[in-house]
Amino acid sequence: MRTTTLRELKSPDWRLLENSHALRADALTAGWRERRQTGTKHAIEDFLFTYYSTKPSHLRRWHPGAGVVLLGTPLDFGDRSSWRWYEAVEEGLALDVDAYLADREETVLYIRDLLARTASRPANVGCFGLHEWAMIYRQTDTTRHPLPLRLGADGTDAVVEAHPIRCTHFDAFRFFTPDAIPLNKVRLTRDQQPDFEQPGCLHTGMDALKWAMKLSPAIDSALVLDCFDLARDIRVLDMQASPYDVREYGLEPVAIETAEGKAEYSKRQRDFAARSAPLRRRIIEACDLLLNLRS
Repeated sequence: MRTTTLRELKSPDWRLLENSHALRADALTAGWRERRQTGTKHAIEDFLFTYYSTKPSHLRRWHPGAGVVLLGTPLDFGDRSSWRWYEAVEEGLALDVDAYLADREETVLYIRDLLARTASRPANVGCFGLHEWAMIYRQTDTTRHPLPLRLGADGTDAVVEAHPIRCTHFDAFRFFTPDAIPLNKVRLTRDQQPDFEQPGCLHTGMDALKWAMKLSPAIDSALVLDCFDLARDIRVLDMQASPYDVREYGLEPVAIETAEGKAEYSKRQRDFAARSAPLRRRIIEACDLLLNLRS
């Protein structure tokens, strides 16, 4: 099939990128891999590997993305030649865009539409992370994380009852307890997700990792790790602002039930929205490139 060449990478150059990527991925996943060996858990960091089903081996595998030809010989490529959606071209190896889109075009179009609509909206920073509180409202005997509640069961419920719930992210809302569901400003559904996603939401920022991984290998793997970096940092605030006591991990809580805590949460939420924007734009651009490269 025809491959449009936007960029060529010589073997020494792409091998260097591949090795550097593997080292970076190994550093990012070291804690998870060590804990897997000992059977220990980390209530904050493990989320990126369990909820998102992230596999260190997948993060470690480097892909240049669509529109790039890797120059070299079969000896240079090793088993890369047999990887799904790769094809041999006259100069070397490249992503077979037509084959990829034949299998994944619906996914590409959905991700592009969702992220473009998300990016078109202003960031809402007035939710104060109450989604985690709503997930255990009036059900605090069965918490979602193996950590003590900072304010206890009654105190946690009181915070929920004293604040309007404005969650816009379906994948947080779907874990609300039955008593918390009617407290949310809107009743969210999966089909409506593109109608409500907004760039100030912490989970929307973390989801950049999910969308980037879904586009692999048609997306630059460096972008996937950039999204992982962002998700890891967001997850820290997500749990600091939660009803759980995270001090055993050396973190101070962000007490969103106080004026000071609300101000800190909103500031950091804006900072993450600013960090998320260019990553979201790069994913959209990768989708556009894919669609434009088809034969």
